[in-house]
Amino acid sequence: MAMSSTGFLGNFLSKGLKTNQLEVNTDEKTLRPIARLKEPRDLFALPKDKDHDCSQQAPRWPIECQVIEERIVHIPYVPAQPEPYNQPSGHELKPRPVGEENGVIVFNYNPVSAVNYKKKSKAQNSSSDSDISSSESRGSSPDRSTPDRRKLKLKNSFTKLLASMERRSSSNSYDEYDEDDDENDNDDADDDNDEENEVKDIAKTLTNVIEEKAEDDDIDDIWASKSPEYQPATPTYIKSQFGKDLTAIKGKAKFPEDVPLPSIPTRPIAPFSRSAVGGSKILMNCHPCSAEEYDGLEFESRFESGNLAKAVMITQTYYELHLRSDLYTSRSKQWFYFRVRRTRKNVIYRFSIVNLVKSDSLYNDGMRPLMYSTISAKQINEGWRRCGTNIAYYRNDDDTPSEEEDENSSYTLTFNIEFKHDNDTVYFAHSYPYTYSDLQDYLMTIQKDPVKSKFCKLRLLCRSLAGNNVYYLTVTAPVADEEAMRKKKAIVVSARVHPSETPASWMMKGLMDFITGDTLAAKRLRHRFIFKLIPMLNPDGVIVGNTRNSLTGKDLNRQYRTVIRETYPSIWYTKAMVKRLIDEYKVVLYCDMHAHSRKHNIFVYGCENKRNPEKKLTEQVFPLMLHKNVADKFSFESCKFKVQRSKEGTGRIVVWMLGITNSYTIEASFGGSSLGSRKGTHFHTADYEHMGKAFCETLLDYGDDTPNKVKRMTRHMKQIKRIRKREKREKKALKLKKMAEQGCIIAEKLEVKRTGKSVS
Repeated sequence: MAMSSTGFLGNFLSKGLKTNQLEVNTDEKTLRPIARLKEPRDLFALPKDKDHDCSQQAPRWPIECQVIEERIVHIPYVPAQPEPYNQPSGHELKPRPVGEENGVIVFNYNPVSAVNYKKKSKAQNSSSDSDISSSESRGSSPDRSTPDRRKLKLKNSFTKLLASMERRSSSNSYDEYDEDDDENDNDDADDDNDEENEVKDIAKTLTNVIEEKAEDDDIDDIWASKSPEYQPATPTYIKSQFGKDLTAIKGKAKFPEDVPLPSIPTRPIAPFSRSAVGGSKILMNCHPCSAEEYDGLEFESRFESGNLAKAVMITQTYYELHLRSDLYTSRSKQWFYFRVRRTRKNVIYRFSIVNLVKSDSLYNDGMRPLMYSTISAKQINEGWRRCGTNIAYYRNDDDTPSEEEDENSSYTLTFNIEFKHDNDTVYFAHSYPYTYSDLQDYLMTIQKDPVKSKFCKLRLLCRSLAGNNVYYLTVTAPVADEEAMRKKKAIVVSARVHPSETPASWMMKGLMDFITGDTLAAKRLRHRFIFKLIPMLNPDGVIVGNTRNSLTGKDLNRQYRTVIRETYPSIWYTKAMVKRLIDEYKVVLYCDMHAHSRKHNIFVYGCENKRNPEKKLTEQVFPLMLHKNVADKFSFESCKFKVQRSKEGTGRIVVWMLGITNSYTIEASFGGSSLGSRKGTHFHTADYEHMGKAFCETLLDYGDDTPNKVKRMTRHMKQIKRIRKREKREKKALKLKKMAEQGCIIAEKLEVKRTGKSVS
């Protein structure tokens, strides 16, 4: 298809899109606009001669997001002593949500509340139909009759149904759980039967309606067109040992031979469509009450990484707070980061965040929220600190007769807070914030450093859907020739695929600080390895304050098997980088950094090598060495190495399947440690950074080429075997204990039944 990039319509639409993700060209024959992603060289490449001019980019937001102009900056701060966990008494207050109808809404912001992305309204459907009809008349097609309308709706229904089945089978997204929680897949046979019956009903109706093959529609809408020039590609997945074949199910839907079956589409990138620096140009008033009628706390979250959708004043000192779900989804409500003004000291307030989604949390084990006082920062140089008393995390409908967890259940985090100052500006957060702008500030300091820039090269991996830069940093000592470079081994480390997991960024910062430092250990690492560091895989999600997903509404850490570059660019290019490194060098380790909301300590998930006896247990050596280097923070016994079906789309497993034995996910607790001298204390940013440093020191020990390496590896393997044998014995003993307890209960019941008297 011949296209012209100079067409008036194409230029006009390109400028109107307000995104650098798309370009619109004009077809020379039909004069129709053709939208497509920019070529990789223009979109993703950073010219080598301009590396030193890689300027900082202002964050790009979805066009519907409102953003205040103020840049939020917090001072660095490390407490003199580790902050202890809260000690629950078991008698904490657990107020049930009262609801906005019994209070006053004092803050209300939801950037997608005006549009229903899940279902079209009747007005939208009729508008859509009229658009199709008008486009058909322009293409001199006959008017659509009632059977054609029914056929179109039925085909759309069938397409959506098959897409749903495809998504279920590929197990792409388990949004409400941490990266490698031991959660079972819930593939109900009843649901499968319902879907099959629905397929049969649709097929039967289609057979009655369709009498001849439908003509191709000439639709003018650039997003609805079937042209392969700009239609998002259908996802192709690497065949998996866990794959589920849908052929049998699809085959039960019988169609006339002359009617083509609709193809199974991907979940569309829409509703995200446009982005701009600063988001929406119109800043609406999100505070419904005027200053004359309301003198209570003032809430705000329209800043980078902020998340608070609604604040409802129940009394002058009690507020119910609602979090915004991840953009373009109704899921994932756990991350919070918001601002409070007009505080009063010596007054005890209660905050209840009432729409959380996880069934359990470290808040029940003593974790406390974070608070940052602007006045304290100025007066005594105090930054983020733990806060809150009378803390509880509980299910809202706990009094329901069913004990089973309903997927629609919500949970509340409630706590008391007392402010130190009047009229202070205070921030609250789930974890220590680390924004996209924070990362760019850090990377620019490395790039501008005259010494570090000699062995650090900042490149652009790609641009995100919103057009934000996804950076990667190459760190290695320069060598004289290409042959010497090829003798080096490669290390790949990534972070922040899940936006809310800020401890991952602090660990990455500690790693980058160490590896770019001037110590002898850092120099040895740079001479021995090539480091490829991707510090923020999901900048869009970080910017808008998502908990887990990207702007596609999908968990990027379930998309490593996909080959759709346009939909998941950061994942596609990360995987391409790993493949290229495997071809050119030996990749000895891959690690994706995460955080965990339900477990203590820091630990890893790896991939066991059951089918390769020569490599058995070798993947556990590095984690064991890491435990020895940071025994008060890193728990080897918490490490797991099973390859689960529900995690097959994660970076850890996909990279392992590419042949890298040491493929890990490192998980840092949002809470703190249960080990050694740090038992019962919270982690701080310095602890996470220290973990990044320890990671590098362990790499140096692990990659040691001295003759003692073989002896050391043998010693580690023996220790791992002893630990695993002990775990098996403990597991067996626990099982026998449970069986014995059950046996005693059964014997007691039988005795009661025989004698009619209870056994004391």
